[in-house]
Amino acid sequence: MEHVHLQGLISAPFTPMHPDGSLHLELIPSYYTMLKANGVTGAFICGSTGEGVSLTKDEKMAVAEAWAVCTKNDSTFSAMPLLGGTCIADAKELALHAQSIGLDAVSFTAPSYFKPANVEMLAACCKEIAAVVPDMPFYYYHIPVLTGVGFAMYDLLKVVDGLIPNFAGIKYTHEDFMDFLSCQQYKNGKYDMVWGRDENMLPALAIGTKASIGSTYNYAAPLYHDLIDAFNNGDLKTAQILQQQSIDMIRLLGKYGGIATGKAYMKLVGLDCGSFRLPVKNMDAMQFEQFKKDVALLGFEQYSSKIPTATNAL
Repeated sequence: MEHVHLQGLISAPFTPMHPDGSLHLELIPSYYTMLKANGVTGAFICGSTGEGVSLTKDEKMAVAEAWAVCTKNDSTFSAMPLLGGTCIADAKELALHAQSIGLDAVSFTAPSYFKPANVEMLAACCKEIAAVVPDMPFYYYHIPVLTGVGFAMYDLLKVVDGLIPNFAGIKYTHEDFMDFLSCQQYKNGKYDMVWGRDENMLPALAIGTKASIGSTYNYAAPLYHDLIDAFNNGDLKTAQILQQQSIDMIRLLGKYGGIATGKAYMKLVGLDCGSFRLPVKNMDAMQFEQFKKDVALLGFEQYSSKIPTATNAL
């Protein structure tokens, strides 16, 4: 099938939560407006950053519907949900739901409990889900650090090519640049290879990626726009400096407990998405105060995403 290739920065949004852990869907229109104002071209919803594995099927549908309402008349912004990776029946139902509400594409990641034995079995899982929405682009989400499924994606492309007509590409959250480049070159760039490691964007640009999906684009999109511009202008020194700023920012995630630190960054830009659900660890109030000091030392305000005035009024 023909599809529009993904371009630019695509955010992996956090799922907004109330203090009691329930969904805060009312925040999503402001969230969408902020992403648009900062030059983000899409949203990969209910993924790792969006706590998809911690949401019920009904909650995933509710989140998808909230994003669909915001983006339904915006042809320049793509919204794609991660369907899951454990229950194929649920993934098929969520794919049909995504199609019914007008989302742009769907994504699926490897089953991580009963793991596929080889790429042929992984391709069979993808085929069964993609077949229920044959007119929607289908993306595989490669994140072996979390799924434990680490097949070379070049081998997967060779199996799915011709087997899954609506297979559109791969969200590649791994560090195997040899494999990534081979996928980029497969059949003259037939498939979207969407980079998923924000801290390694510069080398990914060097081997040809045109689109990236990441969590830090939620709160530091201007930094990455500047990095891309520097690379495109041949200013590698500036691009390297900007990539190092990204790395310094991302290192604070490790210092303060991991993925939940991203929601702390969101508080600093003015969009409070609450906390992560168990078993993810959130920082306490004292840690947050120290975090703010560390962030200030990075000069974060100079390159952080900005909330437009109209969004502040919502």
